[in-house]
Amino acid sequence: MFYPVQLDLSDKSQVERATVVLNPAASKRLIARAVVALPEVKDAFANARLAVSTCTSAAFVLEELTGEKVSPHCYCVGMVANGMLTSSVKEDREAARFFVKGQRVEEEARTFFEAFEKGDVAIKGANAVDAQGNAGILAANPASGTIGALMSRVAVRGLPIVVPVGLEKLVPSVVDAAAGWGQLTLSRSMGLPVWLFPFTAGLVVTEIEALGILAGVGVRHIASGGIAGSEGAVVLLLEGYADHLAKAWDLVDAVKDEPPIPVPRHQFSC
Repeated sequence: MFYPVQLDLSDKSQVERATVVLNPAASKRLIARAVVALPEVKDAFANARLAVSTCTSAAFVLEELTGEKVSPHCYCVGMVANGMLTSSVKEDREAARFFVKGQRVEEEARTFFEAFEKGDVAIKGANAVDAQGNAGILAANPASGTIGALMSRVAVRGLPIVVPVGLEKLVPSVVDAAAGWGQLTLSRSMGLPVWLFPFTAGLVVTEIEALGILAGVGVRHIASGGIAGSEGAVVLLLEGYADHLAKAWDLVDAVKDEPPIPVPRHQFSC
């Protein structure tokens, strides 16, 4: 489901509108800033357990949360890069960051998740999202990897899993996309054989929720794509009162120059 955002746009005569364009890296930065502003994330970081599981979006979350800057292509395992379903090189990988009351702990993921209880939160990015708020995660690991551990140890307990994912990854239906196939049903693959793991239990944060959380504006996704560096961009219509709209505009303007994510090497480039 999408993270619930309460908005007040009751006085229609005072609602103003603006359009903005966000490239994928800028969206990741904006969404990360919203994720660390969530009350459950702030409380878990200060008083409980917080897992920032590996993915490129979570690298941005980690930086916004702690100031630690890690290369996004190193803070992930699977990735789509250079037209391939690929993965990072083992020697380049950064370990997932786990925190207990704001202090980093080095622990195996499944062990860390096993201790989860009320007040604890996990953060995990996705490769797909649909209009119903379902997320999809591409899994090349035959044992399903991090998402499997989250499902069996966190989601099953009803604990929050926050899913930052940009609207560039919008698909018609995650459930339909995942149905009837898997890694071993593929006769060919441009890179690693994968399956799309449907995840319906997350709290999804896209650009729409991010700007609602941070600025109190309504957002509509009105177009996607572009050229000359705007491939993968999303075009958004913002709606809100003048002061909220100005705040949203400034938030977007502040992330507009986020550079694209470089991938110096990956599994199939070595």
